[in-house]
Amino acid sequence: MNMHTLHIKNMVCPRCIMAVKDLFKKLDYTLVDIKLGETIIKADQINYELIRDELKLLGFELLEDKKLQLIDKIKTLIIDYIHYSGDQIFKTNFSDYLVEKMGKDYNYLTSLFSSIENITIEKFLIKQKIEKVKELIVYDELNINEIALKLNYSSSAHLSSQFKNETGLTPSQFKKIQNKSRKSLSDL
Repeated sequence: MNMHTLHIKNMVCPRCIMAVKDLFKKLDYTLVDIKLGETIIKADQINYELIRDELKLLGFELLEDKKLQLIDKIKTLIIDYIHYSGDQIFKTNFSDYLVEKMGKDYNYLTSLFSSIENITIEKFLIKQKIEKVKELIVYDELNINEIALKLNYSSSAHLSSQFKNETGLTPSQFKKIQNKSRKSLSDL
């Protein structure tokens, strides 16, 4: 049997991994490995059309274009870096982290990302950080200074300024509103 790596768009959380894992089990494929944005299966033949259709029903997309696979991998790494890595990863400069994980030149990655997404990697990273700030505000377990420290902001003033630039609200104004508008990570 051959190993096949499939790149899947919109896999942004542990629940997504579970959903895709269940899908491949239902389709009777042997799953070798699965992580955000990528699945490795063992099979002699693959019915790509069936997989594509079944993934679409779950809100995912099979990526076959190499450049789109790179873009999705960058997005997945950013989401993982901000939302699921805990405190330890912020000791690493993100561009160094991205180069290490992707094995490609940072200038190439930023140029490719900007040309396809019409947004810079840095701006996408900021949008993800602001969504994480919103989540932490909603949970109401940390104050703004603690959130700034957790997300490696130079100060709470820097966090507040970036938050206001992105949302039009200060963190304290956001905390006071009843319907806190958070976006799905795949929609950023």
